Amino acid sequence: MTQLRTVQVLGGGSTGSSAHVRSLAAGLVARGVGVTVCAPAPLEHEYDFLGAGAHFVPVPRRGDPAAVGALRAACGGAHVVHAHGLHAAVRTALALSGQDVPLVVTWHSRAQPGGAHGQVVRLLERRVARTASVVLGTSSELVDRARGRGARDARLAPVAVPPPRHGSPESKARAELGAVERPLLTAVGRLEPGRGYGTLLDAAHEWLGLDPVPLVAIAGEGRERASLQRRIDTEGLPVRLLGRRDDVSDLLAASDLALLPSRWEARSLLAQEALRLGVPLVATRVGGNPELVGSAAEFVPYGDAAALAAAVSGLLADPDRRRRLAAAGRAHAATWPTEDETIAQILSIYDELTAPSRGGRRR
Repeated sequence: MTQLRTVQVLGGGSTGSSAHVRSLAAGLVARGVGVTVCAPAPLEHEYDFLGAGAHFVPVPRRGDPAAVGALRAACGGAHVVHAHGLHAAVRTALALSGQDVPLVVTWHSRAQPGGAHGQVVRLLERRVARTASVVLGTSSELVDRARGRGARDARLAPVAVPPPRHGSPESKARAELGAVERPLLTAVGRLEPGRGYGTLLDAAHEWLGLDPVPLVAIAGEGRERASLQRRIDTEGLPVRLLGRRDDVSDLLAASDLALLPSRWEARSLLAQEALRLGVPLVATRVGGNPELVGSAAEFVPYGDAAALAAAVSGLLADPDRRRRLAAAGRAHAATWPTEDETIAQILSIYDELTAPSRGGRRR
């Protein structure tokens, strides 16, 4: 039986999909699979795919016409190609045109544009869904979406990433933020529309009346940074924009609450890390959040600042409720698929698609 050779393709490289590909590459290589990762060059510096034992081919970000040619060359000789995200899948499908190579696509999230852009996205989703041999969704909602777009084979594949590691003392992290004697509320994610940060700032007005006033720390960068900072400065809100951080686990471990106010999520990394660390989570009841965390979080409607403010205020005033949520979170996190189980599921799909051409199934 010949060695299985795979190509993993990333587009813009969201945190979730990039971490998943790093984990998947390391696990596949350890099982004797040849892995090539195609992604924008900066992602190699951040995720060290070479260190996982994979080959790495830099591919320009989406929109660059050179990307399809680079992908076509990189996919030569592959038994199966796996694209992560819609734009990566579109370019990969073009690169594989005319080649008899199975294409697996994982949908880690979904775009939410309206108008003409939304129509284009739906057309792209249909093209990808109908071209792919298998579409994997990280939440049941994404699986249903793929089926609705015409996927011939759509399956649930709830990806797992390494458990959070934090090394700094919690007191140090709190001291650096100025939250030694006040509650620390942490949110993580790109500063972009749909992340719910406007609602979070609205809620922060209500927390000005608490004693002590909690500090809201937001880790992430994005195009809304300037407008959010103007609001914080103008309105005197107890909010700090921390920018991009490589110590998110330390920040979460030091926090009293984790906040996830976004418009939609599939399988939120913040939610996973918070529950594993035993940090009570307040999240919007949207997308895959209820499926992911079950009853181990406090849910609020998206865009409802009053509900968010009340949920946080109530938890800060109720230490017992926070302890129960922390315990429930750890217990629920223990039910999630492990990295090994995730890799085994993906590998079984690869074998299913390629075994006849390679001389039998993997044992």
